[in-house]
Amino acid sequence: MHFLKINQLTSEQILEIFELTDRLRLRKSVPLLAGKTMILFFPETSLRTRVSFEKGISDLGGACITFPPETLNKKEAPGDIVRYLENWGDGIIARTPDLCKLEELSAHASVPVINAMTAHNHPCEIMADLYALRTLRDNYRELTYTFVGPPGNISRTWLEAAQALNLSFHHVCTPGHEMASGNHPGYTFHTSLDSVLPESDVILTDSLPKDFLTPEYISAYQITLDRMKQTRPGALLNPCPPFFRNEEVSEEVIASPYFAGFGFKKSLIYLQQAILIYCLSH
Repeated sequence: MHFLKINQLTSEQILEIFELTDRLRLRKSVPLLAGKTMILFFPETSLRTRVSFEKGISDLGGACITFPPETLNKKEAPGDIVRYLENWGDGIIARTPDLCKLEELSAHASVPVINAMTAHNHPCEIMADLYALRTLRDNYRELTYTFVGPPGNISRTWLEAAQALNLSFHHVCTPGHEMASGNHPGYTFHTSLDSVLPESDVILTDSLPKDFLTPEYISAYQITLDRMKQTRPGALLNPCPPFFRNEEVSEEVIASPYFAGFGFKKSLIYLQQAILIYCLSH
Protein backbone atom coordinates (compact mmCIF):
# COMPACT_ATOMS: atom_id res chain seq x y z
CA MET A 1 0.00 0.00 0.00
CA HIS A 2 1.22 3.51 -0.82
CA PHE A 3 0.71 6.69 1.21
CA LEU A 4 0.59 9.78 -0.99
CA LYS A 5 -2.51 11.76 0.08
CA ILE A 6 -4.64 11.68 3.20
CA ASN A 7 -7.89 11.75 1.23
CA GLN A 8 -6.89 8.52 -0.53
CA LEU A 9 -7.52 6.82 2.82
CA THR A 10 -10.93 6.02 4.25
CA SER A 11 -11.79 7.32 7.70
CA GLU A 12 -11.58 3.71 8.93
CA GLN A 13 -8.02 3.37 7.62
CA ILE A 14 -7.01 6.63 9.31
CA LEU A 15 -8.41 5.41 12.62
CA GLU A 16 -6.59 2.08 12.22
CA ILE A 17 -3.32 3.98 11.72
CA PHE A 18 -4.07 6.07 14.83
CA GLU A 19 -4.74 2.92 16.87
CA LEU A 20 -1.47 1.42 15.65
CA THR A 21 0.26 4.67 16.63
CA ASP A 22 -1.22 4.29 20.13
CA ARG A 23 0.36 0.85 20.46
CA LEU A 24 3.74 2.03 19.19
CA ARG A 25 3.74 5.10 21.45
CA LEU A 26 2.75 3.28 24.62
CA ARG A 27 5.15 0.36 24.51
CA LYS A 28 8.89 -0.03 24.23
CA SER A 29 10.35 -0.37 20.75
CA VAL A 30 9.80 -3.78 19.18
CA PRO A 31 11.91 -4.82 16.16
CA LEU A 32 8.96 -4.77 13.78
CA LEU A 33 11.24 -3.65 10.93
CA ALA A 34 14.06 -6.11 11.61
CA GLY A 35 15.54 -7.21 8.31
CA LYS A 36 13.82 -4.36 6.43
CA THR A 37 15.68 -1.66 4.51
CA MET A 38 14.01 1.65 3.65
CA ILE A 39 15.34 3.79 0.81
CA LEU A 40 14.95 7.49 1.65
CA PHE A 41 15.21 10.58 -0.53
CA PHE A 42 15.68 13.70 1.63
CA PRO A 43 17.34 17.08 1.12
CA GLU A 44 20.10 18.05 3.53
CA THR A 45 17.91 20.89 4.82
CA SER A 46 15.19 18.53 6.05
CA LEU A 47 15.17 18.54 9.84
CA ARG A 48 12.12 17.23 11.73
CA THR A 49 10.75 14.85 9.10
CA ARG A 50 14.10 13.28 8.27
CA VAL A 51 15.19 12.88 11.90
CA SER A 52 11.88 11.31 12.90
CA PHE A 53 11.81 8.91 9.94
CA GLU A 54 15.43 7.78 10.30
CA LYS A 55 15.20 7.39 14.09
CA GLY A 56 11.78 5.74 13.84
CA ILE A 57 13.07 3.13 11.40
CA SER A 58 16.19 2.52 13.51
CA ASP A 59 14.15 2.17 16.72
CA LEU A 60 12.11 -0.60 15.08
CA GLY A 61 15.24 -2.47 13.99
CA GLY A 62 15.21 -1.40 10.35
CA ALA A 63 17.95 0.10 8.19
CA CYS A 64 18.00 3.26 6.04
CA ILE A 65 19.82 4.19 2.86
CA THR A 66 19.42 7.92 2.25
CA PHE A 67 19.92 9.84 -0.99
CA PRO A 68 19.33 13.49 -1.91
CA PRO A 69 16.03 13.90 -3.80
CA GLU A 70 17.89 15.15 -6.87
CA THR A 71 18.93 11.53 -7.40
CA LEU A 72 15.44 10.95 -8.78
CA ASN A 73 15.89 13.68 -11.41
CA LYS A 74 17.27 11.36 -14.02
CA LYS A 75 16.44 10.88 -17.68
CA GLU A 76 15.68 7.29 -16.64
CA ALA A 77 11.93 6.80 -16.13
CA PRO A 78 10.78 6.69 -12.47
CA GLY A 79 9.06 3.39 -13.19
CA ASP A 80 12.37 1.86 -14.26
CA ILE A 81 14.20 3.31 -11.25
CA VAL A 82 11.76 1.89 -8.74
CA ARG A 83 11.72 -1.57 -10.28
CA TYR A 84 15.45 -1.82 -9.68
CA LEU A 85 15.31 -0.33 -6.18
CA GLU A 86 12.65 -2.79 -5.01
CA ASN A 87 15.22 -5.59 -5.48
CA TRP A 88 17.04 -4.28 -2.42
CA GLY A 89 14.62 -2.01 -0.55
CA ASP A 90 11.39 -2.80 1.27
CA GLY A 91 9.94 0.69 0.99
CA ILE A 92 10.63 4.14 -0.46
CA ILE A 93 10.18 7.36 1.50
CA ALA A 94 10.66 10.53 -0.50
CA ARG A 95 10.64 14.25 0.13
CA THR A 96 10.61 15.85 -3.30
CA PRO A 97 8.75 18.84 -4.77
CA ASP A 98 6.99 16.82 -7.47
CA LEU A 99 3.97 14.79 -6.33
CA CYS A 100 3.63 13.47 -9.90
CA LYS A 101 7.04 11.80 -9.55
CA LEU A 102 5.86 9.95 -6.43
CA GLU A 103 2.66 8.96 -8.22
CA GLU A 104 4.67 7.54 -11.10
CA LEU A 105 6.98 5.67 -8.72
CA SER A 106 4.00 4.18 -6.89
CA ALA A 107 2.30 3.17 -10.14
CA HIS A 108 5.17 0.77 -10.86
CA ALA A 109 6.32 -0.20 -7.34
CA SER A 110 5.58 -3.45 -5.55
CA VAL A 111 6.88 -1.90 -2.29
CA PRO A 112 5.25 1.01 -0.42
CA VAL A 113 5.99 4.55 -1.61
CA ILE A 114 5.48 7.13 1.16
CA ASN A 115 5.17 10.87 0.65
CA ALA A 116 7.42 12.68 3.14
CA MET A 117 6.47 16.07 1.63
CA THR A 118 5.91 17.60 -1.78
CA ALA A 119 5.17 21.12 -2.95
CA HIS A 120 1.53 20.01 -3.18
CA ASN A 121 1.02 18.38 0.22
CA HIS A 122 2.57 17.03 3.44
CA PRO A 123 0.42 14.11 4.61
CA CYS A 124 2.67 12.67 7.35
CA GLU A 125 2.87 16.06 9.07
CA ILE A 126 -0.88 16.64 9.15
CA MET A 127 -1.70 13.04 10.09
CA ALA A 128 0.66 13.49 13.06
CA ASP A 129 -1.04 16.76 14.02
CA LEU A 130 -4.45 15.09 13.90
CA TYR A 131 -3.15 12.25 16.02
CA ALA A 132 -1.72 14.69 18.57
CA LEU A 133 -5.05 16.55 18.68
CA ARG A 134 -6.80 13.21 19.22
CA THR A 135 -4.67 12.62 22.33
CA LEU A 136 -5.74 16.03 23.68
CA ARG A 137 -9.38 16.21 22.54
CA ASP A 138 -11.60 13.14 22.35
CA ASN A 139 -13.96 15.17 20.18
CA TYR A 140 -11.28 16.20 17.67
CA ARG A 141 -13.55 15.26 14.75
CA GLU A 142 -16.23 17.63 16.02
CA LEU A 143 -13.96 20.66 16.34
CA THR A 144 -13.82 23.55 13.89
CA TYR A 145 -10.44 23.96 12.19
CA THR A 146 -9.43 27.36 10.81
CA PHE A 147 -6.42 27.73 8.54
CA VAL A 148 -5.14 31.28 8.15
CA GLY A 149 -2.98 32.00 5.13
CA PRO A 150 -2.61 31.49 1.38
CA PRO A 151 -2.92 28.08 -0.28
CA GLY A 152 0.17 25.90 0.09
CA ASN A 153 1.13 22.32 0.80
CA ILE A 154 0.10 22.52 4.46
CA SER A 155 -3.30 24.14 3.85
CA ARG A 156 -4.04 21.73 0.99
CA THR A 157 -3.25 18.78 3.23
CA TRP A 158 -5.59 20.06 5.93
CA LEU A 159 -8.23 20.20 3.21
CA GLU A 160 -7.42 16.56 2.34
CA ALA A 161 -7.85 15.65 6.00
CA ALA A 162 -11.14 17.51 6.19
CA GLN A 163 -12.37 15.55 3.18
CA ALA A 164 -11.31 12.21 4.65
CA LEU A 165 -12.67 12.77 8.17
CA ASN A 166 -15.58 15.10 7.35
CA LEU A 167 -14.11 17.93 9.43
CA SER A 168 -15.45 21.47 9.60
CA PHE A 169 -12.70 23.46 7.89
CA HIS A 170 -12.52 27.24 7.52
CA HIS A 171 -9.94 28.93 5.33
CA VAL A 172 -9.10 32.61 5.86
CA CYS A 173 -7.07 34.69 3.43
CA THR A 174 -7.19 37.68 1.13
CA PRO A 175 -9.76 37.62 -1.70
CA GLY A 176 -9.03 35.32 -4.62
CA HIS A 177 -7.12 32.68 -2.66
CA GLU A 178 -9.81 30.03 -2.29
CA MET A 179 -8.71 26.39 -2.35
CA ALA A 180 -12.06 24.87 -3.26
CA SER A 181 -15.42 25.84 -4.67
CA GLY A 182 -18.19 27.14 -2.46
CA ASN A 183 -20.09 23.86 -2.61
CA HIS A 184 -17.17 21.79 -1.31
CA PRO A 185 -18.44 19.84 1.75
CA GLY A 186 -16.97 21.12 5.01
CA TYR A 187 -14.93 23.92 3.39
CA THR A 188 -15.74 27.59 3.89
CA PHE A 189 -13.62 30.48 2.64
CA HIS A 190 -13.48 33.79 4.52
CA THR A 191 -11.65 37.06 4.01
CA SER A 192 -12.36 38.36 7.53
CA LEU A 193 -10.35 36.67 10.29
CA ASP A 194 -12.02 38.34 13.25
CA SER A 195 -15.48 37.21 12.14
CA VAL A 196 -14.56 33.51 12.14
CA LEU A 197 -12.50 33.38 15.34
CA PRO A 198 -15.49 32.99 17.73
CA GLU A 199 -16.40 29.65 16.09
CA SER A 200 -12.83 28.30 15.85
CA ASP A 201 -11.35 25.54 18.03
CA VAL A 202 -8.00 25.00 16.30
CA ILE A 203 -6.10 27.79 14.53
CA LEU A 204 -3.65 26.60 11.88
CA THR A 205 -0.93 28.56 10.10
CA ASP A 206 2.03 28.05 7.78
CA SER A 207 5.02 30.28 7.08
CA LEU A 208 4.16 33.09 4.70
CA PRO A 209 5.43 33.53 1.13
CA LYS A 210 7.36 36.73 0.57
CA ASP A 211 4.45 38.40 -1.26
CA PHE A 212 2.34 38.18 1.91
CA LEU A 213 4.90 39.79 4.24
CA THR A 214 3.28 43.21 4.01
CA PRO A 215 2.08 45.50 6.80
CA GLU A 216 -1.47 45.25 5.43
CA TYR A 217 -1.55 41.45 5.49
CA ILE A 218 0.16 41.16 8.89
CA SER A 219 -2.27 43.65 10.42
CA ALA A 220 -5.33 41.81 9.09
CA TYR A 221 -4.27 38.18 9.48
CA GLN A 222 -1.44 37.72 11.97
CA ILE A 223 -2.43 35.43 14.85
CA THR A 224 -1.97 37.44 18.04
CA LEU A 225 -2.81 36.83 21.68
CA ASP A 226 -5.78 39.19 21.45
CA ARG A 227 -7.12 37.28 18.46
CA MET A 228 -6.73 33.91 20.18
CA LYS A 229 -8.76 35.30 23.09
CA GLN A 230 -11.67 35.61 20.64
CA THR A 231 -11.69 31.87 19.90
CA ARG A 232 -13.74 29.18 21.63
CA PRO A 233 -12.78 28.06 25.16
CA GLY A 234 -9.89 25.60 25.09
CA ALA A 235 -8.82 26.63 21.59
CA LEU A 236 -5.33 25.74 20.38
CA LEU A 237 -2.88 27.44 18.03
CA ASN A 238 -0.94 24.99 15.86
CA PRO A 239 1.56 26.81 13.61
CA CYS A 240 3.30 24.47 11.18
CA PRO A 241 7.08 24.60 11.61
CA PRO A 242 9.11 26.37 10.63
CA PHE A 243 7.06 29.27 11.97
CA PHE A 244 8.36 32.80 12.17
CA ARG A 245 7.58 35.03 15.12
CA ASN A 246 5.99 38.37 14.29
CA GLU A 247 5.13 37.18 10.78
CA GLU A 248 2.21 34.71 10.62
CA VAL A 249 2.18 34.53 14.45
CA SER A 250 3.12 37.09 17.08
CA GLU A 251 5.90 36.61 19.61
CA GLU A 252 3.50 36.85 22.54
CA VAL A 253 1.06 34.23 21.28
CA ILE A 254 3.86 31.64 21.00
CA ALA A 255 4.63 32.28 24.67
CA SER A 256 0.95 31.81 25.62
CA PRO A 257 -0.98 28.70 26.69
CA TYR A 258 -2.80 28.76 23.35
CA PHE A 259 0.34 27.52 21.55
CA ALA A 260 0.13 23.74 21.15
CA GLY A 261 3.81 23.59 22.07
CA PHE A 262 6.98 22.00 20.79
CA GLY A 263 6.07 18.68 22.41
CA PHE A 264 2.99 18.57 20.17
CA LYS A 265 5.23 17.12 17.47
CA LYS A 266 6.65 14.37 19.70
CA SER A 267 4.25 11.78 18.28
CA LEU A 268 5.43 12.42 14.71
CA ILE A 269 7.92 9.57 15.05
CA TYR A 270 5.25 7.07 16.19
CA LEU A 271 2.74 8.14 13.56
CA GLN A 272 5.35 7.72 10.82
CA GLN A 273 6.29 4.31 12.20
CA ALA A 274 2.62 3.36 12.11
CA ILE A 275 2.29 4.47 8.48
CA LEU A 276 5.31 2.34 7.56
CA ILE A 277 4.01 -0.74 9.36
CA TYR A 278 0.50 -0.24 7.99
CA CYS A 279 1.69 0.19 4.40
CA LEU A 280 3.99 -2.83 4.61
CA SER A 281 1.15 -5.04 5.84
CA HIS A 282 -1.59 -3.92 3.41
